[in-house]
Amino acid sequence: MWVCFNNGFVSAVEKWGDSDRLIVRARRKEHLADNFANWNIETHDDRDYRYRIDISKEEFGNIVKNRILNIDYGNFKNSVDDNELHNLYANFWTLHWRYQR
Repeated sequence: MWVCFNNGFVSAVEKWGDSDRLIVRARRKEHLADNFANWNIETHDDRDYRYRIDISKEEFGNIVKNRILNIDYGNFKNSVDDNELHNLYANFWTLHWRYQR
């Protein structure tokens, strides 16, 4: 699952061998640090997503639920302060718009 927070992009996959846990991955360490402050971030230089945390599905769900309940903007892309992240999302939006057509 890809999750686009307005302060970070993460990818969540089931932890191999443990169906109750996820490995949440990011390309930028701060995307995990800003959204999962209480978890140990591992670095794997040989992986496509360099930064990772191990988290229960329930904990991840609670974090995402809390973010949803606190949405206070009318335009997601405009709520993204990081210019590079905003550009990533704008490109993603454009691809989705083309896909829709």
